[in-house]
Amino acid sequence: MEKNNLKIATSEINLPNKVKIFDTTLRDGEQAPGVALTVDEKIQIAQKLDNIGVNTIEYGFPAVSEGDRESARLINDLSLNANICGLARVLKNDIDALLDCNLNCVHTFIGTSSLHREYKLKMSKEEVMDKAVSAVEYAKDHDMTVEFSAEDSTRTEEDYLIDIYKAVESAGADVINVPDTVGVLVPSTSKNLITKLKKELSLPISVHFHNDFGLALANSLVAIEAGTEQSHVTVNGIGERGGNASLEELVVTLKVVYGMDLDIDTTQLYNLSDFVARVTGIKMPPNKPIVGENAFAHESGIHVQGIFENAATYEPIAPELVGHSRKIALGKHTGANALKAKLKEYDIKMNEYQFCNVYDQMKDLGTNANL
Repeated sequence: MEKNNLKIATSEINLPNKVKIFDTTLRDGEQAPGVALTVDEKIQIAQKLDNIGVNTIEYGFPAVSEGDRESARLINDLSLNANICGLARVLKNDIDALLDCNLNCVHTFIGTSSLHREYKLKMSKEEVMDKAVSAVEYAKDHDMTVEFSAEDSTRTEEDYLIDIYKAVESAGADVINVPDTVGVLVPSTSKNLITKLKKELSLPISVHFHNDFGLALANSLVAIEAGTEQSHVTVNGIGERGGNASLEELVVTLKVVYGMDLDIDTTQLYNLSDFVARVTGIKMPPNKPIVGENAFAHESGIHVQGIFENAATYEPIAPELVGHSRKIALGKHTGANALKAKLKEYDIKMNEYQFCNVYDQMKDLGTNANL
């Protein structure tokens, strides 16, 4: 047990031996409204993701854009350590688009809920299942690694969901993915669903959870506690609507709280987050966990004094763990010790009278600024 007592007891949960990180910043992240990455930006992000050690990079959706096909070929030529995967509907032409890019990993999907079957696909349960099985068989005939997603799985009839997963398992799929397409899971339903699927299926289970109700991270962690072996994430949690489970939040929580070794270089997370924020134009709020500008910022005199004595008093992790830095802010809550430290930082020397005068002015400015 670490001195900060962060790690949880894991004896009563079904943690897998290893959790793989499947990053979909370049696909689902780019689907965030207003985001359009250039080929060069995609390549740079892919290289940064590879440098930190993610297992799989979903670079895009080759059937829908020549830009995605071009970036796929270029990224594939880099011979990265990460698996390079592309998205495809359960259509032969979509899978052929990946093959044309010389990719051997496909993430294929079809909507399975009654909403998707009736209103989007206009297909019966049997037709959806046949499409899914045919696509998996076609991809396996071309020696591809196949991850299958039942889109909107968390609003799909449970018996039918299990049936379609078993069908694609028999067809040769390598990984079963469970997308919470509109983010309707809560931790209890996440646990129940994954627990049931683990009992029914022999393949590794992956999850792709959206953040519409702010629960993507919590649901992903509970799914992992129930035995999920892979989690889909995006840098900064960007993506459709409310976004996805956040790469940096999931990785650091698994490392620090669960004590899991993911082989991820967490010291590069802040720089990765900053780069993605700049090229996408989606600025992170200051209070964003792990990588936000205020994640390691302190103003309150009581907190600052604690930080000076032992940073663990008010920081669950050291900022260096994620490549971030500590910031002591000055304001109406600031104590004398924090001001002295800030003056020392800038090598400013004052006598007692000058110090008291500056201290009073700081308090006044801080109070007025908050009116």
